[in-house]
Amino acid sequence: MQLRSVFPNHSFRLILYLEWILLGITLLGEIRPTPHEINVTTKLLSILTVMVFGLMGLRLPTGKIHHKVLYTGLELGLLFLTFLLHSRRGFFPLLGLIVAIRSCLLFGQVGRLTVAGLVFIAFLLMQFLGGRPPRPPRSEPIPESITSTILTLKLNTAVTFGLTLLFILLLVNALLAERQSREKLLLANNQLRQYALRIEDQAMLQERNRIAREIHDSLGHALTAQSIQLENALLFLPPDAEKSESFLREAKQLGAKALQEVRRSISTLRSDPLQGQSLEAAIAKIVAEFQTTTGIVPNCTLELSPPLPTEITQALYRIIQESLTNIYKHSGATQVSLHLQQSREAIHLEIVDNGQGFDPKQNTTGFGLQGIRERTAALGGQFSLTSEPEKGCRITVSIGLPRLAL
Repeated sequence: MQLRSVFPNHSFRLILYLEWILLGITLLGEIRPTPHEINVTTKLLSILTVMVFGLMGLRLPTGKIHHKVLYTGLELGLLFLTFLLHSRRGFFPLLGLIVAIRSCLLFGQVGRLTVAGLVFIAFLLMQFLGGRPPRPPRSEPIPESITSTILTLKLNTAVTFGLTLLFILLLVNALLAERQSREKLLLANNQLRQYALRIEDQAMLQERNRIAREIHDSLGHALTAQSIQLENALLFLPPDAEKSESFLREAKQLGAKALQEVRRSISTLRSDPLQGQSLEAAIAKIVAEFQTTTGIVPNCTLELSPPLPTEITQALYRIIQESLTNIYKHSGATQVSLHLQQSREAIHLEIVDNGQGFDPKQNTTGFGLQGIRERTAALGGQFSLTSEPEKGCRITVSIGLPRLAL
């Protein structure tokens, strides 16, 4: 199991590992023996406070800003509470660094600097104004040289802590900047992929339009001329040539059927399938054609709020057309339902049949389904296919409208 799935609020494993290391060192410092006697209860409370501080890091607030401010204030409060328990300052730099690290995950640049400044000021107050070990009675005054040395050590410690705090801030900020750069790069790659799919779709539509013109100008005219010639031959056929008449009528029917298929192919290949119609009217037309061809009356529900972008209407029309064609050719269904619903954020399409179904894992060569996937992906939508043998098929497509308004 990945660490991110266990602790979803942490963006980096390195940061969490660093917190654990600092907490471990702090706990070791809390339980080490000291020259001054400390009450056992006080020490246990101190250790418990540090453990609570560590457990807080497993769930960082992600909501409103005042929740984050309260969280950070509670962290600083735990630091002061641990300090007040026995006035030991050795733990504070490590826990203060953890507070600064967590602030980088909670706030922006100004918030991070503010929290780091508060941690540094608190450290200075504890370092120079904190509790001191009790002086034995009747002890001689401390020599000035020792006092100066202690002050120098405190100043060096303060400078070292400040530099360490600055280094930690720079390190975490660099990690966050790298993460943001990767996210932006991933978003740019996804956008480029969508644009490439759209360009590919436009090029494909132009080529389909060219092929449709060629079929209409060549094969369509030839089949029309063939049908006319066969009809003329039937008119001048001698009455006793029954067998020839049968063959000619058969040829005429085949020619008419081929011409009908050519016209249907041309209509399918056209780059503007709606031809000025509304999406509702175009869907009603292909549903009526499906009903005429198959004898199945689809249960059709359309809830649209026009106008919709042209690329969406054309894609939805093609998806519905291809789905009904697949049902007609392959499913053997007796019931079909089609539901198209539009909301403020997205448009949802669902097509269900009670046909023979299939195993989606084994059906990897279906150009119709592949085309539906590609059209949906080109618009940044989601495609879902559910089917089992003898249990029909369900196709769902969801396309987000705000994303497509770019």
